[in-house]
Amino acid sequence: VQLQASGGGLVQAGGSLRLSCTASGRTYGDGAVGWFRQSPGNQREFVARIAWSGGSTYYAESVKGRFTISRGNASNTVYLQMSSLKPEDTAIYYCATGNSLRKILMTGRWDYWGQGTLVTVSS
Repeated sequence: VQLQASGGGLVQAGGSLRLSCTASGRTYGDGAVGWFRQSPGNQREFVARIAWSGGSTYYAESVKGRFTISRGNASNTVYLQMSSLKPEDTAIYYCATGNSLRKILMTGRWDYWGQGTLVTVSS
């Protein structure tokens, strides 16, 4: 499985961006897609995840109410709609996928990672 993340860019605080993560290759109905981010000097942190089935979403507290993860009509695409962006949201955003949500929840390990897309929020 290969993942392609896109949609990053420069936006002013309070603005919005939509990131896309497109998977090529086989995806598993009981798997999931997650978004993570990493800013300079910080560890990578979890942002949100969604089951490939389209349900079962979960968000980090720092983005809850501002970000929405969803699955597109194209079965292998997941979106991260980011609104009310803050300068502290500035980071490289990565998407990842795993073949089993249950395994992800048990181990914290994701099977495949995409390259990042840079989001910069100016104050």
